[in-house]
Amino acid sequence: MGLPGMRRIDHVGFTVPDLDAAHAWLVDVLGAEYLYALGPFAHPDEDDDWMATHLRVHPRATMRNQWYRVGGETMFEVFEYSSPDQRDAIPRNSDVGGHHVALYVDDIDAALEHLRAHDVEVFDGPTASKGPAEGNRWIYFRAPWGLQMELVSYPGGKAFDRHGAVETFETARSSPPQEPLVETTGGSGT
Repeated sequence: MGLPGMRRIDHVGFTVPDLDAAHAWLVDVLGAEYLYALGPFAHPDEDDDWMATHLRVHPRATMRNQWYRVGGETMFEVFEYSSPDQRDAIPRNSDVGGHHVALYVDDIDAALEHLRAHDVEVFDGPTASKGPAEGNRWIYFRAPWGLQMELVSYPGGKAFDRHGAVETFETARSSPPQEPLVETTGGSGT
């Protein structure tokens, strides 16, 4: 039994070092729609532990955030914190807590041309997936503050969608593939 009433992901939240610079990049390069801002929020009273109990950050942290709509449906909640114990190490995908945000695009080649025209760091690829994800092409890129992002495109669907998700998934899970499920060309992927 899963989480009662769950319907979808509501939003993805991430922290940036400079909210104003992130705003410019999200709007001007990605084309995100700015919605609204909240904060700053701070709890300077030494007896107040709201930040620690609600957000698991230092009790004296200060935070502000802004909300964006991306691609008409996805929402980003973007934070900027100032905190006495703040770390600035950016996790890699291979680190515990590592992550990335994947954006679906209709034309991956046009999207890549746009990113490169804006001097965005783009990793090797795009890579064509095999196995259950055949039909998908993907490539990673990096936001200016270090967040790894990914473009994905599968306009004709993935093999998994075309041939029945449960059957394809169970077959892939029950027996090791004879060849890699993903053709590797210099990076990990989905």
